[in-house]
Amino acid sequence: MAELVDTPNIEDRDGFYQDLLAAHDGLSEAQSQALNARLVLVLANHIGNGQVLREALDLAKSTGTEDGKI
Repeated sequence: MAELVDTPNIEDRDGFYQDLLAAHDGLSEAQSQALNARLVLVLANHIGNGQVLREALDLAKSTGTEDGKI
């Protein structure tokens, strides 16, 4: 059974962050929110595991990163 990876796991975190910011360049707030929503759906489809997705939702809803997790 797959488990949510909740520790840093992106090979080039700074590079990805720059790419993410660049993807939003020139977009209105509504377009930026729509891009984020589409990205979430694309990545959720890639993950495909309902339990992992629920764990990700719970983690995203939690208060933050004080424990060193994402």
